[in-house]
Amino acid sequence: MDSTALDIPSRRDTVSAEEWAVRVDLAACYRLVARYGWDDLVFTHISARVPDAEDEFLINPFGMFFDEITASSLVKIDLHGNKVEDSPFEVNPAGFVIHSAIHAARHDVLCVLHTHTLNGVAVSAQRAGLLPISQHALFVLPRLGYHDFEGPALRDDEKPRLVGDLGDHSSLILRNHGLLTVGSTIADAFVAMYYLEAACAIQVRAQAGGGELIPVGKDILDRGYADVERVQRSRGGQGGLAWPGLRRRLDRVDPSYAT
Repeated sequence: MDSTALDIPSRRDTVSAEEWAVRVDLAACYRLVARYGWDDLVFTHISARVPDAEDEFLINPFGMFFDEITASSLVKIDLHGNKVEDSPFEVNPAGFVIHSAIHAARHDVLCVLHTHTLNGVAVSAQRAGLLPISQHALFVLPRLGYHDFEGPALRDDEKPRLVGDLGDHSSLILRNHGLLTVGSTIADAFVAMYYLEAACAIQVRAQAGGGELIPVGKDILDRGYADVERVQRSRGGQGGLAWPGLRRRLDRVDPSYAT
């Protein structure tokens, strides 16, 4: 087993047990994004709200690859992307614009996950967006919004439009840009991204085949989504069932994320 973590002193004894648990889950999420091939060099971010803190968040050190991130390397910042505690690592405040907009408006959201995957960007560039052609899309479409491209997301004046387009959804396609999911837990945000990314990949492959696509009818879409929602609620939310197994998979390969 080869660890990919850098040599970073542990912060476990300097933060609350609740914050440490969020740090471990967020570091696990970064590692999983890397393992699933959703990362984009050192760009894009996954952020999480610090428990019992007023507008404080955890984010990756800028320049560190996702498969290097540990619970102790995560940096605590405010809504403006400024560090609120000593850290040897820098952050990318400009890259936090999307995240800060959502965290400020959606207090039900613990985690915001944003990717630039090839499949996601490919579907984001299609006028029709995500098509109802797979069971995976069924899980996504009823809670999916779209945000038009306004250039690199670096300007604060875009925030109200971004928040409005997300609304109360859990998934957002950023046209010509990428994908975004949110969740009341880090597990929920990750699993939402899993289904959104899988639905995009299925669509791109189906279109590449050149044959006529078979859309799922709206009645089936609505009924299927309602059934899935009911089952998920009984099992602790969208990520409640899969997340422990995902953590175990990481532990078998490289448990250094939790340091």
